[in-house]
Amino acid sequence: MWAVSRTGRTYRGRRHVTVVSLLFLVLVMALGPTPSSAAGSDWWIPSARPAPDSQIGVTGEPFKGVNAQGEVRGFVDAHDHLMANEGFGGRLICGKPFSEAGIADALKDCPEHYPDGSLAIFDYITRGGDGKHDPVGWPTFKDWPAHDSLTHQQNYYAWVERAWRGGQRVLVNDLVTNGVICSVYFFKDRGCDEMTSIRLQAKLTYDLQAYIDRMYGGTGKGWFRIVTDSAQARSVIEQGKLAVVLGVETSEPFGCKQILDVPQCSKADIDAGLDELYGLGVRSMFLCHKFDNALCGVRFDEGGLGTAINVGQFLSTGTFWKTEKCTGPQHDNPIGTAVSAAEKDLPAGVAVPAYATDAQCNTRGLTDLGEYAVRGMMKRKMMLEIDHMSVKAVGRALDILEADSYPGVISSHSWMDLNWTERVYGVGGFIAQYMHGSEGFTAEAKRTEALRDKYHVGYGYGTDMNGVGGWPAPRGADAPNKVTYPFRSVDGGSVIDRQTTGQRTWDLNTDGAAHYGLVPDWIEDIRLVGGQDVVDDLFRGAESYLDTWGAAERHRAGVDLARGAAATASSAEWNPFTSYAPGRAVDGTRDTRWASDWSDDQWLRIDLGDTYLVKRVTLDWERAYGKSYRIELSTDGTTWRTAWSTDSGDGGLDTARFDGSPARYVRIHGLDRGTDWGYSLYEVGVYGS
Repeated sequence: MWAVSRTGRTYRGRRHVTVVSLLFLVLVMALGPTPSSAAGSDWWIPSARPAPDSQIGVTGEPFKGVNAQGEVRGFVDAHDHLMANEGFGGRLICGKPFSEAGIADALKDCPEHYPDGSLAIFDYITRGGDGKHDPVGWPTFKDWPAHDSLTHQQNYYAWVERAWRGGQRVLVNDLVTNGVICSVYFFKDRGCDEMTSIRLQAKLTYDLQAYIDRMYGGTGKGWFRIVTDSAQARSVIEQGKLAVVLGVETSEPFGCKQILDVPQCSKADIDAGLDELYGLGVRSMFLCHKFDNALCGVRFDEGGLGTAINVGQFLSTGTFWKTEKCTGPQHDNPIGTAVSAAEKDLPAGVAVPAYATDAQCNTRGLTDLGEYAVRGMMKRKMMLEIDHMSVKAVGRALDILEADSYPGVISSHSWMDLNWTERVYGVGGFIAQYMHGSEGFTAEAKRTEALRDKYHVGYGYGTDMNGVGGWPAPRGADAPNKVTYPFRSVDGGSVIDRQTTGQRTWDLNTDGAAHYGLVPDWIEDIRLVGGQDVVDDLFRGAESYLDTWGAAERHRAGVDLARGAAATASSAEWNPFTSYAPGRAVDGTRDTRWASDWSDDQWLRIDLGDTYLVKRVTLDWERAYGKSYRIELSTDGTTWRTAWSTDSGDGGLDTARFDGSPARYVRIHGLDRGTDWGYSLYEVGVYGS
């Protein structure tokens, strides 16, 4: 049966449907309109589709409304790049998702790829071989799009339409570019400023919405709907349409690069940048991608690609990646030592460093500016994408989110260490897996199924199409449990046949996931290989994604009862130039701190001024942290009771949660230091919720 959790989320149980639920379903069937009577007409078929154009290969009405529990249904692609052809200087990804001049103009190769692909430099780098291929797209499509061709358009609008018709109801369009890749690539037709490209891609996404609207008779009538809040998204999905969310994945957002470890942006730049992106409709974003920047360190790429990106890191920032031994089970990807042609771009006498195999974590985590950006996103109710962050940066980001009970966190395409999974679910976040082949996707989905059941959440996928990642290869015409055409959509209401564009017909069994239109075929392959349970979890993805988004929108920061309160301590480190007085830990800024003498058995006491029901205490440690300490409460300042304790503190930002208890006084009692120094706290927060 379905039930409602304490968080307000509905979830799947393991018991049979109750009699009441069955009666409710009977009433819905008896009293509710049938699909044919509700539709009135084939509303999903455009009246003015361009001719010629791609076929869709799907018949039947897309499902509308909600299920019996009031939940939306449908799949979530949490990571796609509709407009990547406009990034990287405009000539890295060839072809466009739409064109006012029609499909022949949209689906054509880059000019330098003619006549035989000899100058398809990036195709050669990413695919191997000599890069040669038949450049002709429409109408023959001899060599592209293909599952292993990373330089050609995979997101033509009609292919996205097929995915929507096949059951997808949320698409996150990540606006993407990289200024360094743009600057070093041989071919480009515009400048390399990242924010200029992001603005253009946002505009073109709105233009695509208008383009589709015109096919259906006017503004707001098309199936492609850009949404800016979760309620709007729910309304769109209930109408049977596709909710499109704008995200950003770029290496130097707001100009926040760093050169020789010196930030090239300020807090004012971050605020202005977040405000601008929010105004464009962006609601989720990455703070770093591929290169360390002024906000955070990245999770490395591996092998030859990692070497090439490390070269780009040096060219952009003046520093190579630096590693250290990891302090927990999480780790970044191994950089590897494979040779890359990119090394020839390094200055004379400069070489990519060697890396110790037992030092697999980026030394760079979330910077002070990065923390400011995270908190700025929280203020604006935006969702933080943690894929591509170093584990050090992710750990700190999750500390911040947990300390404030902020659920707006997304892992959208398998670039997060899997050991973070439960923490993401625990705070209320959403996770999607990269579009791996059906066997690999199923294996990972089943590995984490118990956690999804525990936290009552659905699942998503991140296609990363146009993202230079590679997609599922064909399993073969004779593979076991192969896709048989035609097949029915997951809801049972549509029939899906092979997809044809121009003179080419694609078959997932023999072509793999060559373009976006084959997403429904790939989901059917998952069903056949992995079973209905995996697909059911995916079908609950839209509801879970919107749960996370809606909870972030509704979040209200708790009142810090300790802010500006009177504080005393067992001791305070003396310094002729800087005060480390107790009040520095409750003054609302990380620019100051309280520090004790260099010995154990030290305490910091905070007088809240009145008695409150205290449920949560946050401690932002400086490097001198407490390994063993207690949170003690008192109503009179004399009799103390322990509300929470640990003997395994590791510094950073700690959040102590406990059953509410009346207290006027809160004492942090240090028992065992984690360093040779004393105890030192930037800020202590005390909350009633």
